[in-house]
Amino acid sequence: MKTKAKLQACYRKASNIQNDLMHKFTTELVNDYDKIVIENLSVKVMLMSYIASKGVHRSMFGKFKQILTYKCDWYGKDLILANKLYPSTQRCAACGNVKKGDDKITLYGNKKHGTKHNEYICYNKKCPNYNKVVDRDKNAMLSLLALTEHPELNHAL
Repeated sequence: MKTKAKLQACYRKASNIQNDLMHKFTTELVNDYDKIVIENLSVKVMLMSYIASKGVHRSMFGKFKQILTYKCDWYGKDLILANKLYPSTQRCAACGNVKKGDDKITLYGNKKHGTKHNEYICYNKKCPNYNKVVDRDKNAMLSLLALTEHPELNHAL
């Protein structure tokens, strides 16, 4: 029983640290920005994925969204929830081209083009980023940032 109590105390301490960091981070976000964009992802579906489930559980994304939502309301800031179908990782931030079919990036990358899961390459010849390797997460962030200026993109799916 002694070991079980120690283990529970360790879990409680870790949970308190996570909650503290989450509150500090969300407070910093609402103090620094008037508009905040996050993806309205389906956490339940992500938990079903063998690859993503452990990371999603540990990231506490659902709780993050809940805390950020109430703090944005409290401080009068705009929280833009990108539609869960918004193709943030598939849309080129430079030209707006959306990858479809065999060109899509998956958790394993893209077999057709031989790219890794964290790489984004736009194949639109008119794009300034044509054939350049860009970090997928950075591209997605810039794509989501476009929603602050063009909210209609969130509905044009």
